Amino acid sequence: MNKKIYSILFSLFVFALVFLLYVTGRPANYVGFFEVKQGQSLGEISKSLVGQKVLNNRYPFYLYVLISGKANDLKTGEYSFSPKDNFIDIASKIIKGDTYKIKITFPEGFNLKEMESRLESSGLPLELGDFFVKDFKNDFDFLKNIPESVSLEGYLFPDTYFFAPNVKEKEIVEIFLQNFDKKFSQDLRDEAVKQKKEISDIVTMASLIEKEVKTEEDKRLVSGIFWKRIEIGQPLQSCATIAYVLNVDKWIYSYEDTRIVSPYNTYLNRGLPAGPICNPGLESILAALYPQKSDYLYYLSTPEGKTIFSKTLEEHNMNKAKYLK
Repeated sequence: MNKKIYSILFSLFVFALVFLLYVTGRPANYVGFFEVKQGQSLGEISKSLVGQKVLNNRYPFYLYVLISGKANDLKTGEYSFSPKDNFIDIASKIIKGDTYKIKITFPEGFNLKEMESRLESSGLPLELGDFFVKDFKNDFDFLKNIPESVSLEGYLFPDTYFFAPNVKEKEIVEIFLQNFDKKFSQDLRDEAVKQKKEISDIVTMASLIEKEVKTEEDKRLVSGIFWKRIEIGQPLQSCATIAYVLNVDKWIYSYEDTRIVSPYNTYLNRGLPAGPICNPGLESILAALYPQKSDYLYYLSTPEGKTIFSKTLEEHNMNKAKYLK
């Protein structure tokens, strides 16, 4: 047999083998999750794929991984497969560790209850209020000067996260805190020390700013107003703190609303409230740390969302009559 004929026959054999593997390695119309457990071998994984009806035949998957030299690179975790995934798709996912993740976005300004609600609606029910500073104080330096009995409000950094479906409750909280630890960089911590402010002061101030105004410029101006008020002993009078105490959002709060007794009520109490009222984003944290100095001492927000600043109480009252009819 000459080389040309041999080459043709060999090519036909390879083609037939590949075709056979492709046909027999078709998915079994499987939709759902498949877990690769710690310590499972290639053979055990391939058997499980057939046993759980992910594939109709284990050998195409087995041989593909073996020939590719990736038998020792199969990653543990939970995977999501569809009827469109053939044995090559499935092998590729497990080799890359492309595990199934639950994507959840938490907007800036969400409080603990709102974050809990979003976790629950995504299939990860968790009572964030059950966790306190004491549970993580030894793991994160930024918590060291915060009372142990305080909740983690303010430190669960708002962002887009990807959680494994089998993630443990405490791990979810740790992921939030790790992100805060990264975003509140050493440079920002050094600046807080330079200003003789605790991280908790910056975060609490940022949480007020987050709920009060929207634009970066307004945030820095309101930050300057709030820090100035603290300096001269004038109450912050933040409506956002009343909303937090009452757990009700209103456009305008009544005098009676502002009289409610609470360490978070900045109408009755001078200085910062007892702690953060939400989980602020980085822009608000930066505004709290780098306020814009101005001659303003008052501000209000119009129904259209514009912030009107005033230098005197008389001017502020005129603006209220003009914009808050």
